[in-house]
Amino acid sequence: MKKIILTLLYVHLFGFFSAQTSDTLKIGRQEAESIFLTRNLDLITQKLEISQAEARVVQAKFWPNPKLTVNEINLWRTYDIEEQPALIGNWGKNTQVSAEIEQVIQTAGKRRKNIELQKIEVDGEKYELQEVLRELKKLLRNTITEILYNQEQQKLYKNQISSIVKLTKSYQNQLQQGNISKSEYIRLKAQEIEFKKKLISLQQDIVEQQTELKALLIIPAKSYIVISDELHAPEKELSELELPKWLEAAKENRPDILIAKNKEKSAQKNLELQNALRTPDIAVSIGYDRGGNIMKDFVGLGVSFDLPIFDRNKGNIQEAKLEITKSGYETRKNVLKSENEIVAVFQNYTKTEEIFHEIDDSYETALDGMLTSHEKNFRLRNISMLEYMDFLDTYIGNKMIILDTKKELNQYYENLQYVVGQDL
Repeated sequence: MKKIILTLLYVHLFGFFSAQTSDTLKIGRQEAESIFLTRNLDLITQKLEISQAEARVVQAKFWPNPKLTVNEINLWRTYDIEEQPALIGNWGKNTQVSAEIEQVIQTAGKRRKNIELQKIEVDGEKYELQEVLRELKKLLRNTITEILYNQEQQKLYKNQISSIVKLTKSYQNQLQQGNISKSEYIRLKAQEIEFKKKLISLQQDIVEQQTELKALLIIPAKSYIVISDELHAPEKELSELELPKWLEAAKENRPDILIAKNKEKSAQKNLELQNALRTPDIAVSIGYDRGGNIMKDFVGLGVSFDLPIFDRNKGNIQEAKLEITKSGYETRKNVLKSENEIVAVFQNYTKTEEIFHEIDDSYETALDGMLTSHEKNFRLRNISMLEYMDFLDTYIGNKMIILDTKKELNQYYENLQYVVGQDL
């Protein structure tokens, strides 16, 4: 039964590695961002939203079309009427017809106010694009960090598997010669299987991360992405002295705040438009009547407009005023939210950075060297299996602490850029 399980593990690993090497795509962080900016469908869709808003501005600039009305045409011959000249050839002596052209003229600057309102909507769509970009860049960068973290863990366990496989084969030979007990061999083999199981778990975890990244970069599903960079702490030094600058920058750059401010402008302009709608539009007309009046060919002018007796647009005006108040509160809420987020994320970053700085630059190198030494001494039987296994657990644990700290620093740094609303 154990042989079957081990065989399945090897087949699984071999199949996964074969799939990786078939369509492997190596890219760096910067290259991934370049691909993202040019290919991402959400960004392309949002850009089309801007174009649609600009089209609405163009439409708002047009005057209403004039209205042509032709009526009172009799399609049959009418007798006992006054004689009138023909219209076309001999036709039209017994025909009556009237025609009218009417043009609506918008009053109180409604057309201009509507154009200005539509231009504010264009700005709103541009801020929406910035918000989509901000959200997706955070997702992209954190996904890349997760993949790098996973790649480093895989590298760690692959190295340990390579080393422990050699030890296991050596102990198997020693077991056959009767030099060691079976329990020692089983303990070493169990550790080997545990490492292989952990590696498979990491390979399964990276599938979801690969799916997310390929969706962001619009890369074919059959591809396997390898991030060519290494996982390291952010290079930029952050200081608490920059905190006031970030708080101010957020007010000017965070898209959610800009969207809220733009809604305030839109609400104010809408109130102006609703006030203008109280004034009725005027319709000016010119009409022609043949045979329907005491005059054979009558041309007259006309004007019409609604009488603002019952509907003076009070409800819409009141709603527009309330929208201004509501959008003002929304802006204040977003500003306070940004300030709290910036302070909280920076505090988390500095606490994690303190832990990272406690790890000496040469510590990781020394740790690798000690592992090599322990493996050699264990192979030479200078240390017991218990001592070797204890140090191996310590080694893996410390390596994971270093990797976790680097990952968290990158995530907090990216979150800080996200809450400030710009790259630091």
